[in-house]
Amino acid sequence: MVTPETNRQSKTRFRVLAFLFINVVINYMDRTNIAVAAPFMTTELKLNTVQLGLVFSAFGWAYVAFQIPGGIIIDRISARLLYAITLCSWSVVTLLQGVTRGFSMLLGLRMATGMFEAPSYPINNRVVSNWFPEHERASAIAVYTSGQFIGLAFLTPVLAIVQHYWGWRGLFVTTGCIGIIWGVIWYMFYRDPVSKEANADHAIPSNQLSNKKVSLSEFKQVLSNKKLWGIYIGQFSVTSTLWFFLTWFPTYLVKYRGFDFLKSGFLSSVPFLAAFAGVILSGIISDHLTKKGASFSVARKLPVITGLLLSTLIIGANYVNSTTLVILFMTIAFFGNGLASIAWVFVSALAPENLVGLTGGVFNFMGGLSSIVIPLVIGILAKSGSFTSSILFIGALAFVGVLSYIFLVGKIGQSNKRPYAKALVTVTYKKYDEPVS
Repeated sequence: MVTPETNRQSKTRFRVLAFLFINVVINYMDRTNIAVAAPFMTTELKLNTVQLGLVFSAFGWAYVAFQIPGGIIIDRISARLLYAITLCSWSVVTLLQGVTRGFSMLLGLRMATGMFEAPSYPINNRVVSNWFPEHERASAIAVYTSGQFIGLAFLTPVLAIVQHYWGWRGLFVTTGCIGIIWGVIWYMFYRDPVSKEANADHAIPSNQLSNKKVSLSEFKQVLSNKKLWGIYIGQFSVTSTLWFFLTWFPTYLVKYRGFDFLKSGFLSSVPFLAAFAGVILSGIISDHLTKKGASFSVARKLPVITGLLLSTLIIGANYVNSTTLVILFMTIAFFGNGLASIAWVFVSALAPENLVGLTGGVFNFMGGLSSIVIPLVIGILAKSGSFTSSILFIGALAFVGVLSYIFLVGKIGQSNKRPYAKALVTVTYKKYDEPVS
């Protein structure tokens, strides 16, 4: 029976999900603004393709290095405080990129951006695990993950227009200011759930600090499991396609396909819209199959494997010349990437008990390696003036992901599912208009 209390709890969960969605939009806006700026920034700063590849990958160096520390930290500090700190910090660094004067400074600032953004997705996963039951998590993850696609689909043309009128420096200043403002809003209005049953399993309020140290045996738990390695490798494959679109895609359209810059800004939005549709559809299908009695393995893996297979079709762009067909193959590939992007659901399902944060950090660490490898390798491969081998490289990595989910992850049985904490059914929720404590 639906009661006023359950209605209020549901509304609060949806508000939390909306906040996560906006966080992800800003997160990816500050990751990809450099891709929009690149065609003009490279001219002013005199960067070649290898240097640009290094700048693109610099974000990933720090992002990856701080994944495991970030995963440990989020098990100890409230999401409210930690997200506010990271949001404001990476936004300040983004703003500073607007005053950079050379390669070295830009490289350092991109590394700082990666460092401060590192805890963001593990925090997202922690918040969803705290606020949503198992049968709703795939949809919740799909909704906030879609922020990286729908946000960029609409923001890429806007960012191109901002740069057109205010230059690439104005682009960084604008996006940095937006993030700082939102970081303050997050801290003012977000609250962690607080349980009535303080002694129940999983009922410890997430805003309490923990003094528990991570032991070597716990690291072994998250690094020695075959199924976990399957999702780690799979995540590298998924994010490899993603990082091509987040870094080199605008340059590919402008410099290697000869598209007009403003036109490319609007054309770039088409694959992002398709990816948004893919990630939303994957969550809906996955949760629908779960509710209809499909096995957990089928319901969760089917969208991911199908998406990775579709992503391999990016290779088709090498064999066509028309603008329409190039965008079509890119759109299909990114739609597939969206389908595969709910892979975070496997973290809460397969992670050892009480190590969700650490497992999420390792998972994001492995996926984050692509943010180092992909921009740099593409910069080297494109040095000859052709993107053909780069596109083949991306398609091949997507197929590796398919093999990983089939042969390493394998079947996920009922025993692998993390039960939804009963205590969370009875949690109380602080009102969002309460004074900030």
